[in-house]
This record gives sequence, C-alpha cells and structure tokens, in this order.
Amino acid sequence: MECVVQGIIETQHVEALEILLQGLCGVHKERLRIHEICLKSGPNLGPVASEVRLLCDLEQAEPSWTVRHIGGAMRGAGAEQISVLIRTMVESKASKNVLRMFYALGYKLDHELLRVGFAFHFNRGAQITVTVSSVNKMLKLHATDEAVPVTPGIQLVEVTAPATSENYTEIVSAMSSFCEYLAPLLHLSKPGISTGVVPTAAAAAASLMSDGGGTTL
Repeated sequence: MECVVQGIIETQHVEALEILLQGLCGVHKERLRIHEICLKSGPNLGPVASEVRLLCDLEQAEPSWTVRHIGGAMRGAGAEQISVLIRTMVESKASKNVLRMFYALGYKLDHELLRVGFAFHFNRGAQITVTVSSVNKMLKLHATDEAVPVTPGIQLVEVTAPATSENYTEIVSAMSSFCEYLAPLLHLSKPGISTGVVPTAAAAAASLMSDGGGTTL
C-alpha cells in the first residue's frame, strides 16, 4: 500500500519549490519524463472493470516499463480523519512487450499522458518521493513529441510513501510533518480534492528565490 497527497502549483513558482525541496531533502533531483498509458479491461475479462497503468520511463537510454495497479482506498471513520490517502498499490517492472501483452489479454486503451518534470527521493521518517510535473495529453496515438499541456501554467505535485498495515500511522505522521514545510507554496490534500493555488505562493516564492532556499533541515 502507499500513502499519497497531491496539490498544484503555478509553473512560475516551480523553481522556488525546487530550491525548497533541495534544502529540505539534501539530495539531487531526478529528471522525469514518463509516458503513462491507462488501460481498462474489456467485457471478456469479467463484469467488474479493472484498470492498469503502463509507465514508460523515457529518461533512460533504453526506455524501461513498469506496470502499476492502484486499488481501493482505506475506508472507515479513521481513514476519513486522516489528511493523507492510503490505498493499495502494486507495481512491477515489465518488458517492452507489455503493451502488446495487455492488448492480447483483452485490455483497451482508455487514455495516455506524458508527465515531464523532476522528482526527489529521500528518507525523512519514511521513504518519501516528491514529483513535480507538467501533465500533457497526446494529440495523436503515442505521439509523445507532440504532447501539449492539459492545464497550461499549472503543474502537479505529488508526495507518496510506501506503507504497510502495521506502520501506516507512522508514515502518515512523517508525510504530514514534511508537507507542512511546503504549505507556503502549495496545499497538499487527498487526490480528487481540489484546493487550488495558495494565496501566499507568490510571496513565499520570492523569498526563496532571494535567499536560495536556506539550509538543509
């Protein structure tokens, strides 16, 4: 399972966010260029539709593929009171023939996206990953070179961390504490809950740009 929160930030403030993340994490960013293909099962695979995502890492010299299945979120009164979404997630590396295999199984293309940006991976009470990316749509099938932004001027920020049924409370606490440092620039919440951009972003970005991000915490 994994814990996840999302938010949005204006592209003009992304450099300031990068400076802040560099100071908080103390590690170098990784460039991100992911071709994401979303497939849904056909009627031959049963009455309940299933969805898988094929992720092709275009930053590698030889593009690598990952299969990801995102399951249901944790439910109940306790889950409602937590600011972080906890959901099941399974992923595995795959060969370049994976798309052909899923088509042969009866899956159909639902949509595809190109995510371009950067990511930070670090340990801060949990193995946290922060990705900042522009989400782009393809005008032609698999035409990643012709992708255009879905929301020009806006980028998606996602914070995730792996968890288990035994330690998710600690992971949620670590993530929530970390996200507080980002609050002046953006608001992070459960996926699907739109909170827009924060009014303090411009002033916070200007401060970060002027002092270079401060010290590593």
